[in-house]
Amino acid sequence: MRAYLAEFLSDPRVVPLPRLLWLPILHGIVLRRRPAKSAAKYAAIWSAEGSPLAVHTRLQAASLQVLLADTKVEYAMRYGEPSLATARVRLPEATVVPLYPQYSDSTTASIIDIMGPGQRIVMQFYDHPAYIEALAANVRRYWQAHGRGAKLVMSFHGLPKRGGALYAGQCYGTSKLLADKLQLQSGEWVTTFQSRFGFAEWLQPYTAPTLVALAQQNAGRVDVVCPGFVSDCLETLEEIGIEARGAYITAGGREFHLRADLNESPEWIAALAEISSGG
Repeated sequence: MRAYLAEFLSDPRVVPLPRLLWLPILHGIVLRRRPAKSAAKYAAIWSAEGSPLAVHTRLQAASLQVLLADTKVEYAMRYGEPSLATARVRLPEATVVPLYPQYSDSTTASIIDIMGPGQRIVMQFYDHPAYIEALAANVRRYWQAHGRGAKLVMSFHGLPKRGGALYAGQCYGTSKLLADKLQLQSGEWVTTFQSRFGFAEWLQPYTAPTLVALAQQNAGRVDVVCPGFVSDCLETLEEIGIEARGAYITAGGREFHLRADLNESPEWIAALAEISSGG
């Protein structure tokens, strides 16, 4: 965990502070405290097969390989193993599909930094019709099995407000397209942002306070989906499924329904095939 966090938090795309200022803080304070806290969070969601993110990414790659039988499909991680840097050396002509639907400097641009110029990279797919349809099919399937609440909260990973305008616009774009596809009225859905870090102002509205407010307004049941994550991971399973759920129930909410991410749903694998092929 310490090695992963050191690599992740050393990326200037993730923490855009002067290195002379940030690195002593990272190694002297953050990496002495945060690994244990992060390990406890991961322990709450760990499966018999391992990290949910790694498991679903591996299964997505295998499922995509079936559809793209004539194309070699591999997956790599920006931080950790299998590493993106190794994949770049082994597959220099590959098309790279960052599994971040919405573009940001801290995600997609960080991958571009590793892959270098000349690599074909899918920059974003926040408004791709097949991606939107996969999201909608995922929500519809859940509602058909479990009914639906009066409010759908669409929670995206947050970014500092400064420099986050493009990303925020794409998140709102995804939300509006998904709401339209689900035929939701304006008061039946809301876009929020989670995962704040540090003391700067981040994109708002924040997810947890929004959920608390809904509980206090006697919303009763709330449905939550995380369109910016294509695989179940720490941010969805623990931050939303455990922490946000707890905040909502403690504030008086009665039912909290978190829809699983796209994972290996057939609609998403078909969408990924289109996106990968430039369709």
